[in-house]
Amino acid sequence: MSANRDNQPVIDKTAIRNAATVIVVRDRMGKDPMILMGQRGAKAAFMPNKFVFPGGAVDVADAEIPLASHISDLCHKRLADQAPNDLQTALTVAAIRELWEETGLVLGERGDWPDVPPADWADFASTGFLPSGNGLQYVFRALTPPGRPRRFDARFFLVDADQISGDLDDFSQASDELSHLQWIKLSQARQFDLPFITEVVLAEVAARITDLTPPSSVPYFRNNDEASLFLRLHGTEMPETG
Repeated sequence: MSANRDNQPVIDKTAIRNAATVIVVRDRMGKDPMILMGQRGAKAAFMPNKFVFPGGAVDVADAEIPLASHISDLCHKRLADQAPNDLQTALTVAAIRELWEETGLVLGERGDWPDVPPADWADFASTGFLPSGNGLQYVFRALTPPGRPRRFDARFFLVDADQISGDLDDFSQASDELSHLQWIKLSQARQFDLPFITEVVLAEVAARITDLTPPSSVPYFRNNDEASLFLRLHGTEMPETG
């Protein structure tokens, strides 16, 4: 990473960045569960106009944010697969931060911050909560194909809406990064303009929506210059998809 004239770090936007995405499921055990999605702006460099789950890139400071509870031991172990040992906390924090920034929803536990929170966490901290990874379940990983204006190594986390604190329909604290935030019936999600990878993830979620246990293995859709492969972390490699 280089620096500009003001000695501020300059992010190489062509590099692959770690990212976290959150799939919030509401009425999971009901007849027609819903998922939270929003629409990216028309001028967005990455997936313009598409309906997506809340999510975004990991920030350098994410690894330093205190957690009230960590993600489960199994998910922690799986996140460590093909990743630095210190990335699990950063990914967990990034998921909670992105959910807060893009929807205004709080995934946390009541508690006092040990130190003054960073500026971008001040509003979250003012709610009286510490971020908590307790309800997050690691369910999917995807690497953006080459040739895109942005490339991300994204980990997808599933969380039940009952883990969210506050009004599930109050998006008043959300940033303007996603518009048309709404709870969409899982059975109707494919009627929206979705990225291909979101459709793949939705199929995985729909197949096990009523199963509260972690998946036996985590699907990994890996795109690189050689091939696009559908793998399973802590499982067996699946046939090439394209």
